[in-house]
Amino acid sequence: MSMLKEFRDFAVKGNVIDLAIGIIIGAAFGRIVDSLVNDLVMPVLNAMLGGAVDFTNQYVVLSGSVAPNTPLAVARTSAVVMAWGNFITILLNFVILAFVIFWMIKAVNRVRARLDTTTPPAAEDVLLLREIRDELKRR
Repeated sequence: MSMLKEFRDFAVKGNVIDLAIGIIIGAAFGRIVDSLVNDLVMPVLNAMLGGAVDFTNQYVVLSGSVAPNTPLAVARTSAVVMAWGNFITILLNFVILAFVIFWMIKAVNRVRARLDTTTPPAAEDVLLLREIRDELKRR
């Protein structure tokens, strides 16, 4: 019974709950970054490159045969392909995510630095001793 109690205490502690919340928020944030890359960055990049480039469906056939302009999902079922366009899209997702996390950590560190420079309020006993000292000086 003791081990069950220890596990319950561990699971209810803030660490496990914080981890679960972090995973859920991370998954949602990952979807936001995916949408940013697929819906905003890639269309702009495609327009700059002539408008006919869809990186997610760019691949090289290593073995087998695939008809031209076949979507990547279909090409993977009939041949061995190297999906370099999909890799570039995922790499862009990572770079954007890393950049955003870098700025978030930088902001948190800036706030922590400001909080660390403020002097903590004096303890109650110190305030009482100061009052006694000031009263003794007045006498």
